[in-house]
Amino acid sequence: MQIELWPAGGERRWRLVTDAVMGGVSRGTLQATELHGRLAARMRGAVSTENNGGFIQIAMDLAPDGGAYDAGGFTGVGLEVAGNGERYGVHLRTTDMLRPQQSYRESFVTSPEPAVVQLPFGQFVPHRIETPLNLARLRRIGLVAIGRAFDADLSVMRLWLY
Repeated sequence: MQIELWPAGGERRWRLVTDAVMGGVSRGTLQATELHGRLAARMRGAVSTENNGGFIQIAMDLAPDGGAYDAGGFTGVGLEVAGNGERYGVHLRTTDMLRPQQSYRESFVTSPEPAVVQLPFGQFVPHRIETPLNLARLRRIGLVAIGRAFDADLSVMRLWLY
């Protein structure tokens, strides 16, 4: 069983978040674009580690009200992405998290041509949280350029749970 999260269902929208929320100086943009004849959400920018920063991100709440989404019947996250050959992260957040730096993380490397990436939930590593991942309380998925200074260019054509 699969559920398509994006682009189907206009109620689910990407939004851009940068380290400026905590005083960082990374810059980023998010735009809808066409890539290889398909609609894509494209995140571009410059990640800077100055001022205790170091990320740009596009994030999507899974439930329309920003609450919990029960993903317990699924095995992982699927993406169809293209990019500039850099490593990016997928960060999962649940309604159990109290601090913004908490997440469950896994990464992938992009290529210029669209590629399908499947990330099983069992491979996600907790970051600054000791609570096991509770898929019944999944709240948000973020695609993140993080941790080092580099130019980010990531396009996502599809996102789904499988």
